[in-house]
Amino acid sequence: MLEQLQTHLSTIIKNIKGQGKISESNVSDVLRDIRIALLEADVNLKVAKKFVEHVKEKALGEKVLKSISPGQQFTKILFDELKFFLGGEAKPLEFDSSGLTVILLAGLQGCGKTTTCGKLARFLKKDKGKDSLLIAADLQRPAAIDQLITIGKSIDVDVYSEKNNDPIAVVKNGLMEAKRQGKDIAVIDTAGRLHVDEDMMNQLKSIIEVSNPNEILFVADGMTGQDAVNSSRSFNEAIDITGIILTKMDGDSRGGAALSIKHIIQRPIKFIGTGESIDKLDNFHPERYASRILGMGDVVSLVEKAQSVVDKESLENLEQKIKNQTFSLIDFQDQIKQIKKMGPLSEVMGMIPGANKLKMGDFSDKNLKWVEAIISSMTLKERINPGIINGSRRKRIAHGSGRPVQEVNALLKQYKQMKSMMKTMNKNKGKFKFPFM
Repeated sequence: MLEQLQTHLSTIIKNIKGQGKISESNVSDVLRDIRIALLEADVNLKVAKKFVEHVKEKALGEKVLKSISPGQQFTKILFDELKFFLGGEAKPLEFDSSGLTVILLAGLQGCGKTTTCGKLARFLKKDKGKDSLLIAADLQRPAAIDQLITIGKSIDVDVYSEKNNDPIAVVKNGLMEAKRQGKDIAVIDTAGRLHVDEDMMNQLKSIIEVSNPNEILFVADGMTGQDAVNSSRSFNEAIDITGIILTKMDGDSRGGAALSIKHIIQRPIKFIGTGESIDKLDNFHPERYASRILGMGDVVSLVEKAQSVVDKESLENLEQKIKNQTFSLIDFQDQIKQIKKMGPLSEVMGMIPGANKLKMGDFSDKNLKWVEAIISSMTLKERINPGIINGSRRKRIAHGSGRPVQEVNALLKQYKQMKSMMKTMNKNKGKFKFPFM
């Protein structure tokens, strides 16, 4: 999601660290590189220009403390501007204080709107304890109603649908049913189109008029880059949206839509979809997102994810092993299994401060199976004390696992790196705490 922009900005910061101080002469090259990095990440041209102007103004206008290096100063400036352009502070959903909260989702066809309705209902149920009713008002796409019913069953959330060609009537009746059942929230799935058209907007306006929603959320496909920005602007001009959900942010999207959309239409990003499964919807935190773009990690999100998949007893046992320096390959294998539960490895590693500097080699999702195969081919003694694994043992392990010796060597190196990283983070846990500790 962010790798390309993160790599470019990390290189820029590294280069400026070599400068004695920030001056107008050396900052011009840096600003040009930043502008190129933003444009390659599919950031809107006007936004990229404005971003660079802000950075230049701050970089040349601030006095630098003797205790702060140019690299530290410039990193702080970039972080502040990224956070500002992403929206500043997280904007939570607005709930009705006394009755039914109505949330309407709108968007173009293919943006993942119907799936996002289910993700949102699950999120509200799991994280907020809210009981939702999903209203199937997308009557344009034949499979939309069946899809929403299937999603509702999978998350144990009721779905209201009827054989009616009038989406306005469906919404009216659905809201009456939500109130009758005493639901906390009604989530309305509306029809999408292949492009913005007058009929679509008129239908949406009519649905909004009868439903009076607390939130009108535009669902934008993060992989479409500037198309997502342009379509969100068109929707906002027509129906005055209250926020945005960016979907498919786990794919090849370069992050440009997230940086552009808030600044262009002045509406907050409230959620991002980070995967196809129903649990892959996260609150959008500009500060955390900015931190990850700069390779500074996102410890808060990391801890939240870890706490959702790892029990307290396991955390305490691991912390004790790291303190006693008895973290073995058995524990390493256990942690790989826990990390797999948290999501894609690249996403998890991106949340760990400094992990982008580690040379993790070929340690990725697609080859976690051979990692487990290699460890399974070791004796119990070797797993407990990897230091005894010499050349002949490595050959035997490679033969037993069906993997080359080079992969055995790489695994042992990665184990040492992870052990060292966890030991370092344990020492600094007053500043931040590793999620498995």
